[in-house]
Amino acid sequence: MTTTVRTRVAIVGAGPAGLILSHLLADAGIESIVVDSRSREQIESTIRAGILEQNTADLLRAIDPDTRVDTVGHRHDGIELHFGGEGHRIDFPALVGRSVWLYPQHEVLKDLLALRLGAAQDLRLGVTVEGVEDDGSGHPAVLALDADGSPLRIEADFVVGADGSRSVVRPFVTGSRGGGYFREYPFAWFGILCEAPPSSDELIYSNSEHGFALISQRSPDVQRMYFQCDPATDPATLGDAEIWEALQVRVPGTTLTEGPIIQRDVLRFRSFVAHELRRDRVALVGDAAHTVPPTGAKGMNLAIADVVLLADALRALLVSGDERLIDGYAERALDRIWKAQHYSWWMTSMLHVALDASDFDRRRQLGELHSVVSSESGRAYLAEGYTGWPLPVG
Repeated sequence: MTTTVRTRVAIVGAGPAGLILSHLLADAGIESIVVDSRSREQIESTIRAGILEQNTADLLRAIDPDTRVDTVGHRHDGIELHFGGEGHRIDFPALVGRSVWLYPQHEVLKDLLALRLGAAQDLRLGVTVEGVEDDGSGHPAVLALDADGSPLRIEADFVVGADGSRSVVRPFVTGSRGGGYFREYPFAWFGILCEAPPSSDELIYSNSEHGFALISQRSPDVQRMYFQCDPATDPATLGDAEIWEALQVRVPGTTLTEGPIIQRDVLRFRSFVAHELRRDRVALVGDAAHTVPPTGAKGMNLAIADVVLLADALRALLVSGDERLIDGYAERALDRIWKAQHYSWWMTSMLHVALDASDFDRRRQLGELHSVVSSESGRAYLAEGYTGWPLPVG
């Protein structure tokens, strides 16, 4: 027997986008059901990096008085661009009056799950969504299997796909799972977690003749670092000594603090924007709608910007019966999405060394880096994009 439940908004995906949307809707008096195929332990233990833009950090503080963004997270007022054997600091507050916070996504999720469960959010984990259907009645339904394998049907006034890059909601909106604009880059990041104190007070983005490296951070005792590699690289084939050598040669002049490597993986680079973000009363947000390379730190921040727009639109639609904002949701969201795609592509292409780069290409790239760091306008453009553009207002 199929269990049928009814709600105003059905949200597929209990990531940052889905959980923040449920909170903003609750503030407007709109009930929702959030479903996710993962368990709470899986959600909270999947380690992912996190750079929070100024607006994202401000929003977390506004919705959650117990957020740990300022206690576990760390404020960063700049980054270092390293090339030609020298470092060049980009001072965010001096250039644009803003900062970012280093706060991993799984820590954000711990805060948000505690917040929503404390508010009695209808959150159903272990639920496998199979698809969405709409008979034209204006009440789309999410079709799923409950945690015990029994059929579940969630009927709603609106359905939101916040279920990541492998979204099962996307085919309903775009016609296919891959329905969108797509680009795959010819390089990837070899990433490690290591037990060591930070090698630098701020993140280092390094362009070298050997390729790109990012010297990042995670906590006082565990650090995250990446170096450019072939997408086909098997992370198990490199020994610890080879990894440290590959990192160190890409940041000349900086002595890295080494420690035991406790995790290693290869992160492929892809850009994607769905052909459509909304069909009737079903919409996409976050990675279900778009993905960006990690170089510009836009991923989670862009998802939350989608949610702010959509929450305003759903409030107008479901409380006031005003369809204007939901009709304009896709266009307004895409303005920011393509801006972020360009910024992410720009940072990626400026900092990584293409495998087929000629001597001309290499010198042109160094000329671009010099142009950015030697110009206040160039530094300000980088800082503005990195710390985040203003969140949209309904």
